[in-house]
Amino acid sequence: MKHEMTLTRESIEAYHIGEAPAEGQWPDQRTESEVEASLDTAIAEADKDGLWLFAYGSLLWRPEFPYTERRIARVHGYHRRFCLWQWRWRGSDESPNLMLALAPGGSCTGLAYRIKKPGLREALGPVWRREMSGGGYWPQWLNAATDSGPLRVAAFIANRDGERYAGALSDDEVAATIARARGHGGTGAEYLLNTTLALEELGVRDHMMWRMQRLVGDKLKSPTSVAHPRLVDGNSELR
Repeated sequence: MKHEMTLTRESIEAYHIGEAPAEGQWPDQRTESEVEASLDTAIAEADKDGLWLFAYGSLLWRPEFPYTERRIARVHGYHRRFCLWQWRWRGSDESPNLMLALAPGGSCTGLAYRIKKPGLREALGPVWRREMSGGGYWPQWLNAATDSGPLRVAAFIANRDGERYAGALSDDEVAATIARARGHGGTGAEYLLNTTLALEELGVRDHMMWRMQRLVGDKLKSPTSVAHPRLVDGNSELR
């Protein structure tokens, strides 16, 4: 039996009204040469026909790169977790967000996208620079299982030594953070909703994501359960 989502676009829009906050900081910024060097290494280590890129978050519903094939894939040794702070895009200095990353332990089901040569650098470059420039992730080759056989995939895992790494927070801490998070590029709740729906469309029921959408949905509907970004000194004036 299909269950209805608690978190909805309507509840997000009703909670997050008014002007979005200004663009926040981006700590742990890597230099352009460091990012390009990591891209060079990935391309050099790719197979002669290209590479498979593993998606577990926004790349499920917004890959933003050309690919020739995609497969549902499962990696072991890492799991999907909201464990990276974000002070810009879907978060701000005043209301930071928590983003998904791959953390050690367990397993994770997502999508593997095939990006072929030639043109690998041009296709992979934009998403590689986006994910690697902020210092929250490290690239790593992982083994993935698919219905068509095993794959070697490139994946972005959490940089646990970086300033953005939040570690293991309680479900309530994560939900409260995501519920109020908003930046110049959107809200944390939208990211959670889009990713959960994308997994559902693939036939993947991620119990952590499903539990988190319920918790965040409940908080958005209960004004007293989370500090509201529109409340200043106890009144309801818009910022």
